[in-house]
Amino acid sequence: MSRYDPASIEPRWQEAWDAQAVFRADRAEDRPKYYVLEMFPYPSGRIHMGHVRNYAMGDVVARYKAAQGFSVLHPMGWDAFGMPAENAAMDQGGHPRDWTYGNIDDMRAQMKPLGLSIDWSREFATCDPEYYGQQQAMFLDFLEAGLVYRKNAVVNWDPVDMTVLANEQVIDGKGWRSGVEVERRELTQWFFRISDYAEELLEALDGLHDWPEKVRLMQRNWIGKSRGLQFAFTTSGAPEGFDRLEVYSTRPDTLLGATFAAISPDHPLARHLERHDPAVAEFVAECRRTGTSEEALEKAEKRGLDTGITVLHPFDNSVELPVYIANFILMDYGTGAIFGCPAHDQRDFEFATKYGLPIPPVFVAEGADEAELSEAYVPPKTEKVRYIRGFAGQEVQTGEAAVDAAIEFCEAQGVGHGVTRFRLRDWGLSRQRYWGCPIPVVHCATCGVVPEKKKNLPVALPYDEDGKPIDFSIPGNPLDRHPSWKHCACPKCGGEARRETDTMDTFVDSSWYYARFTAPRATTPTDRAEAEYWMNVDQYIGGVEHAILHLLYSRFFARAMVKTGHLPEKAKEPFSALFTQGMVTHEIYMTRDAKGRPVYHLPEAVGEGRLKDSGEAVTVIPSQKMSKSKKNVVDPVNIIGDFGADTARWFILSDSPPERDVEWTAAGAEAAHKHLSRVWRLADELRGTTGTPGNDDADLALEKAVHRAIEEVTKGVDGFAFNKSIAALYALTNTVMKSDASAPARARAMRVMAQLMAPMVPHLAEEVWSMLGGEGLVARAPWPKADPALLVDDTVTLPIQINGKRRSEIAVARDAAKEEVEKLVLADDAVRRVLDGRAPRKLIVVPGRIVNVVI
Repeated sequence: MSRYDPASIEPRWQEAWDAQAVFRADRAEDRPKYYVLEMFPYPSGRIHMGHVRNYAMGDVVARYKAAQGFSVLHPMGWDAFGMPAENAAMDQGGHPRDWTYGNIDDMRAQMKPLGLSIDWSREFATCDPEYYGQQQAMFLDFLEAGLVYRKNAVVNWDPVDMTVLANEQVIDGKGWRSGVEVERRELTQWFFRISDYAEELLEALDGLHDWPEKVRLMQRNWIGKSRGLQFAFTTSGAPEGFDRLEVYSTRPDTLLGATFAAISPDHPLARHLERHDPAVAEFVAECRRTGTSEEALEKAEKRGLDTGITVLHPFDNSVELPVYIANFILMDYGTGAIFGCPAHDQRDFEFATKYGLPIPPVFVAEGADEAELSEAYVPPKTEKVRYIRGFAGQEVQTGEAAVDAAIEFCEAQGVGHGVTRFRLRDWGLSRQRYWGCPIPVVHCATCGVVPEKKKNLPVALPYDEDGKPIDFSIPGNPLDRHPSWKHCACPKCGGEARRETDTMDTFVDSSWYYARFTAPRATTPTDRAEAEYWMNVDQYIGGVEHAILHLLYSRFFARAMVKTGHLPEKAKEPFSALFTQGMVTHEIYMTRDAKGRPVYHLPEAVGEGRLKDSGEAVTVIPSQKMSKSKKNVVDPVNIIGDFGADTARWFILSDSPPERDVEWTAAGAEAAHKHLSRVWRLADELRGTTGTPGNDDADLALEKAVHRAIEEVTKGVDGFAFNKSIAALYALTNTVMKSDASAPARARAMRVMAQLMAPMVPHLAEEVWSMLGGEGLVARAPWPKADPALLVDDTVTLPIQINGKRRSEIAVARDAAKEEVEKLVLADDAVRRVLDGRAPRKLIVVPGRIVNVVI
């Protein structure tokens, strides 16, 4: 007896799609376009079930839109630059380029069996010189447009690896790789002027109606618009040239509770004192041996050094506040100087407590008496409080109103002025690494910093050191020590010059790839006609972990590309709709070694709570995000080998709403496979069926069920509720199995089912379509439409309750008279048995809903 065999079915249909170039994206001016894009992967070497979920979702949308008549662009590429490749070269030898392209080949080979409707002809990797050469061309355009500049900035510096570290690479103040204390060092860096767009990026969030609100909120908070007061303290005892200390505060209503002022270790005053005072120099050096992120500084112990300088309170010259250098003040926010109000800022409270400074409250809860504080009192700005040290006119009011009143009062008194600031800082893109896009400028002793000429692009990375393999085990940037690559002629004067050896942050690579997909072989960054047709991305899909930086940088980059002529005006917001999917989770299996240390095991090594090879019992830890370190990963290649790609797709789409986490279980995969086998058998039983459906009740009932399924599946896909679509397909399968309809009616129902299943399980859908005489490929068949007339059910099922318990049900005409319903109820077998010849005490008919029989 024949059976469902994905191993033979799936490759055959993939070959058919390839032979007919079904998924090639073509401009078709006579058709609407639809651009669906999943966030492209880093080529780590293996795909995981998170990849499967992400790409399966995009594939459902792409196939569905193609069936609806759209010209669909559904591309794939690789976010290929970055530290992991360089680290692999350090650890294992070899070259980042070879490691990366080898991983790309492996991952492509793992992805293709999934049957994704991807136009592979548009594939590229960000480490392709053809790609990053166009990125360099855009950098030059941005530079000319004033969107790029160079300045000194404080960075995380690893003194052993001799490289700048991103904040996430600093762990407990140490380099994640070297394990040594990181320094805060000032280096000359390249920056994008993203802060120039802060207001626009913030306001435009209101128009992104098809983005998750949580993502918009995260971006709002990151941009961080605030209104505050900027003013200057008069100093006493300060060096010449520092007679005033500019500060900025978003809570000027707390100025009357100030008990100290503090400056960043990188403030000009601190730097001046550092040069003249060994104690200051030692303290500042210690401060610089911490990370530069706000998070790192918030977690660090609050420490300060009293400079001996004081400032006069602007509203009471008899009050002098000590000026500290404090390790928690950032130079690149505000002015790098603050006044501390410890009663209403927890950071200031900890600092004041440590150094024995007064903590006078400015306000208390409405109706409360002034009391000694055990921690800072920081209510929401929208909450009303009672001011006890407020400015004129301040009594009981919200913090928001008090801030406005304080700014107005201070301005009227000539103490500073209201200023709107943003938390968003300019984007530092310089990285002292090899495996990244080289910054296309040269340094000439005569001409200064000179842009490379576009005709000389790409400025390609050297593969070796003039025939000698690059030794990645040597700390530092290989481009710095390369014997020839960095030496070049100045594009302006022709004299000797040196190439910039910094490479670009990998976020640059991923900030415009969506635009490159519209014309991946163009000899300019974009082809305007193609970009005009394909942009914007209609549906973008990816993890919420990219909600801030990647998406924010992409939004900025799109604006910069519009300004420099590479994208049309409509593409300023490149992603029209965004969906952030949940994670794939799995149980963790653990034993312990002889020393009690945890040992984790892959799911395939465990059976019935024990290790298969030794029989040792395992501890089962509740399901968590799949992690290589915990070995709770499921290899999609194994799943495809055991059950087929369609099973993996069906289960990952059906188990839960796509925005929620899904737990992968072997039982779930087996159940999905059994269901798909059932669908195949239904089609196989009907193979060769001819004729047309009749008009009897059974055929009509099945036809109505089919149209209800069309309606429900369509709504589910449109609403990104793929699990609901699949639930409707389960129901339709059961209906076909139980139906007494004619074979032609059932065959027609199965052909429609093939069309509805095609976005989720495309291989099985093609097989069913072919078995039952469908014309051509189901991948090219139009999406079925529900007939509104068949969605109206002429009958209704009424449950029958006897003394409050459901005993039976009857089907009646929707407009049946009450007397007719009563007759049918009294004739029902279950009712007759209970009545046993007696008349009911009451018989209550609720039209269209229920019948109650009381005896």
